[in-house]
Amino acid sequence: MDGATGRNTTTVQRSSADTLLRVLAEAGIDYLFVNGGTDFPPIVEAYCRAEAEGWDVPKPIVVPHENTAVAMAHGVYLATGRMQAVMVHVNVGTANAINAVLDASREQIPILLMAGRSPYSEKGRHGTRTRYIHWAQEMYDQAGMIREAVKWDYELHLPEQMSDVVSRALEVAQSGPKGPVYLTLPRDVLAGTDTRAEPARAIAPVEPAPADPAKVARVARMIAEAERPVIVTANAGRDAEAFDLLSDIAETHVLPVTSYHQRFTSIASNHPFEAGHDPMPWVKQADLVLVLDCDVPWVPAIAEPPESAKIVHVGEDPIFSRYPMRSFRADVTLATTPALFLKALRAELGAASPAAQARREDIVSRIAADKARLAAAAEDEAVMTPELISRVIGEVAGPEAVIVNEYPLRVEHCARTRPGTYFGLSPAGGLGWGFGAALGIKLAAPERDVICTMGDGAYIFTNPTASHWVAQAQGLPVLTVIFNNALHGAVRNSTNAMYPDGYSARSKGRMLADLSPSVDFESMAGAKGRGFRVSDPAELRPVLQQALDTVHGGEQALVNILCDY
Repeated sequence: MDGATGRNTTTVQRSSADTLLRVLAEAGIDYLFVNGGTDFPPIVEAYCRAEAEGWDVPKPIVVPHENTAVAMAHGVYLATGRMQAVMVHVNVGTANAINAVLDASREQIPILLMAGRSPYSEKGRHGTRTRYIHWAQEMYDQAGMIREAVKWDYELHLPEQMSDVVSRALEVAQSGPKGPVYLTLPRDVLAGTDTRAEPARAIAPVEPAPADPAKVARVARMIAEAERPVIVTANAGRDAEAFDLLSDIAETHVLPVTSYHQRFTSIASNHPFEAGHDPMPWVKQADLVLVLDCDVPWVPAIAEPPESAKIVHVGEDPIFSRYPMRSFRADVTLATTPALFLKALRAELGAASPAAQARREDIVSRIAADKARLAAAAEDEAVMTPELISRVIGEVAGPEAVIVNEYPLRVEHCARTRPGTYFGLSPAGGLGWGFGAALGIKLAAPERDVICTMGDGAYIFTNPTASHWVAQAQGLPVLTVIFNNALHGAVRNSTNAMYPDGYSARSKGRMLADLSPSVDFESMAGAKGRGFRVSDPAELRPVLQQALDTVHGGEQALVNILCDY
């Protein structure tokens, strides 16, 4: 006892939970997004001890739904390139998180997802089972439900393992192709004393390999000889350097670039060789298809390249090896990042070939004509179409705003000219991602305008109460825009595509897709937010501008746009 202060000066033993927080901080984890339960007391105590003793630890962010928590970690990574961590409650929390983890997995986003686990011991240990639910929530294989969605999973067996286990998790997650990892933490092990004294070892994720020079030279020759080349991408723009390189190469060598199911801005929408978002018309006429980090470069049931066409695939995992079936042929495959490949390719290509110069006028004219037809689809301001809404959002947002799109935005109508200003839903298609991702981006980049566009169905999936509460609690004013047609469009559209003359088409495709009567979504923005409702196209622009002004004033805003499409 210290007589001067009256405090007990006996050294308090460090728990495994203490080590966890300190190792995460040392590894550069900024935030721990949590939705806790009876497995969390060691974490709670560790945070309180860290506050009292002045440790550096990740900032805890309470998120009352796991889907939103994982999506926020996803969003922070999109904004910063820095991996984040999430902790959820045992098996039930894991189950709620799986949807968002699938999104992160297919998008190659590194996230450390941790989950508590029922204590091993039934008595006699600190952290042992003390609640009725500790028996019912134990599983034979808790990680089994999520194993296919993560790169690695493990369970902490000994308190003194914590440093090494977390280091292993982080290096696997951040080695390319990146992805989420999963760690379970039994409560009695988490509460146990960590007897190790040495610091955590350095994390050294595997860096992407450079492009094979021989293969790059071969691709350069293919481009020089091609008469009808096309580049198809989805993800090249995740790297700003790749955006710049692709823009330069496309311009110099007259290479049309299509972004199929675009998830990042890979080339500016006003670039002369930005060839839209439907690769099928280009692919079926091509003599060279350069697939640049794209999982599905064309749909074989709709269109395929000619048999004589040369096909090149480039990406950290160019064959998307975690996809059970993917049968796109390839003449050349390079396992490297788009940026590393494009840098090597630009050096190898040199000046534009005669074939490139010969096709320049035709390609420029074709792309200009396609864009003119697209623009005409958004010119009618008397009808509230998704094309009109998308164009106006792009104009109101300006070039610096970040747009997070969960399906309804027509990106071909929404001007995006800079990297890092557009993020689309993962190819996994797990709904409920957009709002959480937007909150994560705003958390990491508070100076940016962040606009989240969703359909009414996606908004329901996004756990609105939890998401709006986090926005209010953390001071994250984002603008949420709902394309509200009282319909699950994916169900209607896919049914009509399969049965264009069927009974469903005669009933406007609403069977099993109808979400009417529509909710007054604008009322859900909360006490610290403002909701707007608009159905008149003439009011669209002023309402969106008013909503953005609300965000600039520090309040979250929601615009419920009633439309019929």
